[in-house]
Amino acid sequence: MTEPQFSVIERLPTYRLVYNAIQNEIMSGRLNVGDRLPSETSLAEQFGVNRSTVREGIRLLEESGLVTRSGAGRPRVALPHFLDLASRASRALILHSVTFRELWEAAVIIEPATAEYAATRIDEAHLERLAANIAAMEEMVLTVESGGRVDTDAFVSLDTEFHEIISESASNRVLALAREPVSRLFIPAGRIMLPRLNTHRRVLVAHRHIYDALRGHDAPQVHEWMKRHMEDFKRGYDATGLAIDMALDAAALGQTAD
Repeated sequence: MTEPQFSVIERLPTYRLVYNAIQNEIMSGRLNVGDRLPSETSLAEQFGVNRSTVREGIRLLEESGLVTRSGAGRPRVALPHFLDLASRASRALILHSVTFRELWEAAVIIEPATAEYAATRIDEAHLERLAANIAAMEEMVLTVESGGRVDTDAFVSLDTEFHEIISESASNRVLALAREPVSRLFIPAGRIMLPRLNTHRRVLVAHRHIYDALRGHDAPQVHEWMKRHMEDFKRGYDATGLAIDMALDAAALGQTAD
């Protein structure tokens, strides 16, 4: 009989154990949002460690958004914004060497679904923000078409903002968490594609159709146009010669299939 193989047990730093213990109390609901943590002296006594170790554990909690401190007062339990969590998911996707193909296959499902929910829930304030976004993009497109130059990063930021407003309008935090890390990782490809293919007008036209459908609360039409928009993005990616099955960190540097 073959003996089972075990990995070496990881020994966490003591401050990390303090972090984990307090985090577990928060996640279990035994510490609620707004509750003050015990003093460093009290925590040190309870954990059987020195105050500097407790202080380092609390610093990690602050960095993660689980506690916040105002002035010299004791830290309070906080609720991290769900999009702060998603940014870590973006890094995780990079570390797992996901490809543009995987990213797009997820986006072509998530983005139309998000837009479809937004069509039934969007309010006038969000529609006004979308209209202002489109107006700003129109100015950039006209500048490009008249032979001028526009800041590619500024254009990509407008594109990103357009989709974020729609995501807010969908009023579904689970979908927002799912789409945000995917959306972030599209940004490097957009920066490469725009100057190479001059697709500014195509993006604007798609956004106008999506906006019109949202204003009419036409969920099927919104879904259809968002799906077309995502498919067009992939066509643009293919046209640049970027490698669709290459890890995203390589694709972000502009490496092609060759």
